[in-house]
Amino acid sequence: MTEQPRPKVLITAPFDAAVAESLAVAFDVTLIDPTMDGGSLAARGVDDALAEADVVIAELDVVDEAALVKAPELKAVVSCRAKPANVDLDACTARGIPVFTTPGRNAGVTADLSFALLLATVRKVSESERWLRAGNWTEADVFEPYEIFRSIGLDGRTLGVLGGGAVGRRMVARARGFGMTVKVYDPFLAPDAFGDEASVVPLDEVLSTSDIVTVHVPLMPETEGLLGERELALLRPDAYLINAGRAAIIDEQALMTVLREGRIAGAGFDVFYQEPLPRDHELFTLSNVTMTPHIAGASDDVIVEHSRIAAAALRGWLNGQRVPGTANEKALAAVG
Repeated sequence: MTEQPRPKVLITAPFDAAVAESLAVAFDVTLIDPTMDGGSLAARGVDDALAEADVVIAELDVVDEAALVKAPELKAVVSCRAKPANVDLDACTARGIPVFTTPGRNAGVTADLSFALLLATVRKVSESERWLRAGNWTEADVFEPYEIFRSIGLDGRTLGVLGGGAVGRRMVARARGFGMTVKVYDPFLAPDAFGDEASVVPLDEVLSTSDIVTVHVPLMPETEGLLGERELALLRPDAYLINAGRAAIIDEQALMTVLREGRIAGAGFDVFYQEPLPRDHELFTLSNVTMTPHIAGASDDVIVEHSRIAAAALRGWLNGQRVPGTANEKALAAVG
């Protein structure tokens, strides 16, 4: 009986060595050093490996039409992203190539950063550090920082979580650990979806009754500009707004007006409408804003997690199983 050839897997994404070794039990694995260029995989200079690949695993490299032309044997693609933004989904579907994703790969670390940003904003961590580094703490008034950086605690406060998905669920758990009451807005969840941990309520209630609101809804046509002038006006003057999800969830003009006029106590952002943030952007002038440079997913743990999810997807695919996180499942079914 002739042994079936082992599928050849070309990995250009950052990938965990131990997971790659485990994949080598059933696949012929070729690892290419990842780059941050974000260009076409066809331009990476790996034409020989691409020509033989049955599977490509990529994160920033773009699997576009040019790459597909150079990969005539390709049978599956894994995008190490929650959404396959680096893959020409239509072109893959037209060729009958399933595209798998790695949903939730950075949910834990994104929740970590979101909560860190929440704490830094509410407790004025960045502002007080800048003040300290500037040499403002003097013996003339040793208790001055105790007065000017006075803030609130979290125990007994209400956190409003917009979006009850992978990151939102983790935010609920973290908030409960700090003794907070949690209200979640998610139109796709039942009111008792979180049991005693959180209540699922309408958007207006979350905005008007929360001490802190954190944004974790996915960006789609229905959620773009979800928080506009009317919604932001529902926030209390002593409330805080945190966004480590997607900038476009909040209307930019309405947000800048609220911040400029000090209508809320403060805000923390890891995402911006233009990235990198221009040096002359007004946000840099606002003392009630804490910012980080889109680092929520910047963790080696994300690499381990997307490697694990990618490997599980390929094992399922090889065994003829349905693979969770398939981006073009319906389209593939339609072409037979």
